[in-house]
Amino acid sequence: MGRRLVPLTLDNLPDLPKRCRGCVFWELDPVSGEAAVKAGRPELEKEAWISGVLLEWGSCGRVVYVDDIPVGYVLYAPPAYVPRSTAFPTSPVAADAIQLITAWIMPGYQGQGLGRVLVQTVAKDLLRRNFKAIEAFGDARWTEPACVLPADHLLAVGFKTVRPHPRYPRMRLELRTTLSWKEDVELALDRLLGAVQKEPALRPL
Repeated sequence: MGRRLVPLTLDNLPDLPKRCRGCVFWELDPVSGEAAVKAGRPELEKEAWISGVLLEWGSCGRVVYVDDIPVGYVLYAPPAYVPRSTAFPTSPVAADAIQLITAWIMPGYQGQGLGRVLVQTVAKDLLRRNFKAIEAFGDARWTEPACVLPADHLLAVGFKTVRPHPRYPRMRLELRTTLSWKEDVELALDRLLGAVQKEPALRPL
């Protein structure tokens, strides 16, 4: 079974689930998001957001493929690019952190460690770019797939609660205390993904 992780770009954006391609929950503030939905243009807004982040900041997501079938993805960016985050009761995300926005694994491929590998891949990317931490808002009452990740999953992959809340705790993964991940990630990727396609070298912006 061939598995590979590739950076999210406008070219493979159509490989995201349809409901995610047309979701601008995180990318726009609540008022703008509602207006985009009413105007029937959330997919265009999503594409514009990803294009802007790629141009101004760089890689902001990964897509995981199994036998060339897209089965999951993860999205992340500096909090300044994530307007919805300010609406959470446990905001703001710390200034030294990148926000893990959301992630998804297709039913049937869950429970195979792919979610952990996605987080490890984000950590590896951000370590390489000299960031200190990843933060995320968790849903402590998560019951079904949604834009906010389950708090239990974040805890399971190494996050710790930095601002408790009965529904939406803010959670953090310190990258400087996980420098050994540089080696562990390589081993985990080799073991879980088999032959991982090498990422193309990023061109300077």
